[in-house]
Amino acid sequence: MAPDTAPATGPVDLFSHQDRDAGDPEEPVRDDGHLRADWVDGGWAATPERLARWAALAVEVADAQRHRLGALAAAPEPDGRPKAPATARSESAAELLCAELAADGLPLDRPTAEAIIAAYVGPRPRTEAEAAEQRAVRDELVLRHAPDGSRFDLRSPGQVKSLLRRVGIEVPDTRAWRLEALRDAHPLVDALLVWRKAERVATTFGYAWLDEHLGPDGRLHGDWTGCDGAAGRMTASAGLHNMPADLRPAVLAEPGHVFVRADLGQIEPRVLAAVSGDRALARATLDDDLYAPVAARLAVDRATAKVAVLGAMYGQTTGHGAQALRGLQSAYPVAMAYLEGADQAAQGGRHLRTYGGRLVRMGAGDANAMSDREARSQAAARGRYGRNALVQGAAAELFKVWAVTVRARGAALDARVVLCLHDELLVHVPVEHGAAAAALLDGALQEAAHRWAPPPPPGEPAVRFLADTSVIPRWSDAKD
Repeated sequence: MAPDTAPATGPVDLFSHQDRDAGDPEEPVRDDGHLRADWVDGGWAATPERLARWAALAVEVADAQRHRLGALAAAPEPDGRPKAPATARSESAAELLCAELAADGLPLDRPTAEAIIAAYVGPRPRTEAEAAEQRAVRDELVLRHAPDGSRFDLRSPGQVKSLLRRVGIEVPDTRAWRLEALRDAHPLVDALLVWRKAERVATTFGYAWLDEHLGPDGRLHGDWTGCDGAAGRMTASAGLHNMPADLRPAVLAEPGHVFVRADLGQIEPRVLAAVSGDRALARATLDDDLYAPVAARLAVDRATAKVAVLGAMYGQTTGHGAQALRGLQSAYPVAMAYLEGADQAAQGGRHLRTYGGRLVRMGAGDANAMSDREARSQAAARGRYGRNALVQGAAAELFKVWAVTVRARGAALDARVVLCLHDELLVHVPVEHGAAAAALLDGALQEAAHRWAPPPPPGEPAVRFLADTSVIPRWSDAKD
């Protein structure tokens, strides 16, 4: 059914008939095929009869899903994906993990968090006037470097560019990475970068953030979803996925507990080696540092090899590493052909599927409504997105298999996953089980890889996946 025609609950007016003309109100599915909004909103539990009908409908949906997954698994290439049923099971388990993450929350020490916030923005303001005074003080630490006492709005990118121009710095934009490269050019730049960090804390991760999301249980709570719809990664609200590193000291294990933190190493190029079936790149994964054997094979330094590999996956074919990128095409032709195939399909507007069977929709847009230059630019952007989506999407699938395996295996140690951050897991566990939990996370990764990764050809090594694992009292104690 078309999502934009789905009914919604809300007050009924002259222009909204809601579900009253959509068939039998005691049936969960309307005449037009949509679920009734009042049932979805909790009405399914209003009576025992409704509860039974809702459960029966869930069984029907599960049967339909199994049928479609079976057909996808049996279909010939390029649509066939034999891992699709297993992917669906791990995605379902990941949604259960998300529900637990939302309920459990992330341990956060309020006094430590408030001390960190105060170091950036000052003590908690009692009134809006005090908050405005604190903002003015922060602004003045930057504006004092402006010539002739000029006044600018630091929250306006256009005015910040004008301010930088007054001190002889011309920039196309005011992105942080660009200003970082100019930090030593003028004291204003350093002051502006410090101000930006404090402003982010004040507006997004300040006292109001703590009050809203930190519960009386000492846990930071947010909503979680098992798939962001783009790369397929797990995501969360309440700043759980973009908390500034400066606040990590406040993420403190509860008394009698520790964190086990594990971060997957070089996951995307290792996934590329697996899903593409490139034997040469698979052999490079046997090294702790995959980029070292790649650099040796290309006769370049490690930094250049890394830029080339990442450039190939993200579609960056110019600039530093471009020459090494051409070397990748001859050294690892199977992997490069896999990426090029995704690029070309996406440019043509054809939908893609990840290794695990997840559909990546590609829209070509209306070529008649744009110039040739615009059409080429959009096609190139789709190509870059497509090549990266197949790698990131597969990496997300592997990560979720790993996370739900840790969840299942960790129950015996009373180990609870409390954060899934991109390629990183944070597990809260009693201190006496810390070492055992660290070993469990490493073992679960190998189990997940065995279940998820394509089997290697006879006589060839399997792609090696590894994680940097540590047992720590605070999240900030982990080495990046």
